[in-house]
Amino acid sequence: MRRHSLDSAAIASAGYDADMAVLELEFSSGELYRYFAVPPSVYRGLRDAESAGRFFRERIRDVYPSEHVR
Repeated sequence: MRRHSLDSAAIASAGYDADMAVLELEFSSGELYRYFAVPPSVYRGLRDAESAGRFFRERIRDVYPSEHVR
């Protein structure tokens, strides 16, 4: 999945597969997570957010099932 850089201290990059509704986030720490059943509007919201880290904490973490990839 192709990821795009985010202007964020917490999140280095984000990618989204619309067909599978999977959001992939690479954190500044190097950890990579996948989040499942994420609507396209949430990915757009993350990309457009003033603070991607805050958007993640409030709208993604603990909301969607996830998998720690690395």
